[in-house]
Amino acid sequence: MSDSGTGMTGSSSSPVSTSSRRAIIPAISSLKFPFNLTKDQTEAVEAWMTNGCRGSVIYSTGTGKTEIAFQCAKIAHELIKQKRKSTKSCPADDSPFNILFLVPRIILVQQNINRLTRYGIPKESIGAYFGERKEVREITIITYQSAANNVQLIHNSNMIIFDEVHLVSDTATTLRKIFDFVNAADPKKPLLGLTATIDEQDPRYNTILSLLPPVRRYMINDAVKDRRLARPIIIPIKADLTYDEQKMYDEYSSKIRNISRYLNTSDPKSISSHLKRGGHSSRLARAWFMNVKNRKSLLNFAKNKLVAATELITKKHPSERIMVFSETIESIQKLQEMLRNKGTRSEIIHAALRSKQRQKILSEWGKEFFALLSVHTLEIGYDVPDVRAAIILASTSNMNQIVQRIGRAIRKTEGKDTALIYTIYLSQTHDTNTLKMVRQATDVDAKNNEKKKPANNRILSSGNMSLDRYIV
Repeated sequence: MSDSGTGMTGSSSSPVSTSSRRAIIPAISSLKFPFNLTKDQTEAVEAWMTNGCRGSVIYSTGTGKTEIAFQCAKIAHELIKQKRKSTKSCPADDSPFNILFLVPRIILVQQNINRLTRYGIPKESIGAYFGERKEVREITIITYQSAANNVQLIHNSNMIIFDEVHLVSDTATTLRKIFDFVNAADPKKPLLGLTATIDEQDPRYNTILSLLPPVRRYMINDAVKDRRLARPIIIPIKADLTYDEQKMYDEYSSKIRNISRYLNTSDPKSISSHLKRGGHSSRLARAWFMNVKNRKSLLNFAKNKLVAATELITKKHPSERIMVFSETIESIQKLQEMLRNKGTRSEIIHAALRSKQRQKILSEWGKEFFALLSVHTLEIGYDVPDVRAAIILASTSNMNQIVQRIGRAIRKTEGKDTALIYTIYLSQTHDTNTLKMVRQATDVDAKNNEKKKPANNRILSSGNMSLDRYIV
């Protein structure tokens, strides 16, 4: 039904009635941080305003993107209010300022609600919109999927914030239509994109970069130099495939190369086009993708990679919070079993868990157990308790994913100046590309980092983990 208090639609609307509307004080006006924004945050807000209150802020995880967004919203409201008064287009009293805050996962909805209430926003002015919970308020935190299915909320908003905007690429067809509706709406509506990283050369992001061009960048190396983030110490852990695994890896790789040679391309998108053609080339394309999938699965399940992770957790961090990032639930379950056999309890966080289950696991982390095993769920935006060490079971070439994983461990807290990022990779495989990207993402000071890398080609093998120099 119509929401007379906010002008938005939903089954649960603002508690303010039409008769009392003139007494409304827009919720965002109540925003008050219990701290001063940093210089880089202020510069981001100013850059966004200068660009007509449209654009993306590309800020490393842990540098306060959400606070930047809230401040941008407050200023956008003030600017619109001033314009209305100067043109006498509305009465002198204030009007609601409807903000739609899009997040990629349900777990982030309540996190943002909690943060807004800490910053002085009345709880009754904040709504959560996902699944069966559909509360439309002056500030509505909504998942991308729900927004795509309820486009009227987009039209009725005065401002839209896109958290983790890189997820809405041109290949994400369902989410991509959100931008189609935004384009069709008010061309002057304030829009803000938030992300830790985005490949500006990738054509998949053309729509994002056109509608929300980057206005300010503040990457890991900038934040570490400013002491806003802990310095990441990258510790490569080299593992080898077993004889049987190596044989399978070589077979998969050989088939992939042969098919690529026959189809005259190794680009997944180009090979996908062969699937629609039918006949022999279609069968080859399906075989190509199957072999790529099998090879990736092999890397995820590689025995020595999981052994190395088990040794790190049980011998180097047996009673300290540590996060482990893997690609599949199956591989992380195998790691959990190996840890259990060593007498070490661990818990798994993944998207299929209910919110209450996730909250229970996080509340026990560091008390009942210390190894938290994640399959993507904690990579995006979620604030976790203080953690100084992370293990990346490398087998991804996605820079966004890499930066998010590193960001979980380098958040600055009192007494924490460094963070340990163990990158377990398989030698002479595609894992080495991931290691290069991890180093690229954290290349704060090449000379200083060089001094901190271990001897023996600056790589630690899984059989020789003398890491005491890194345990600070």
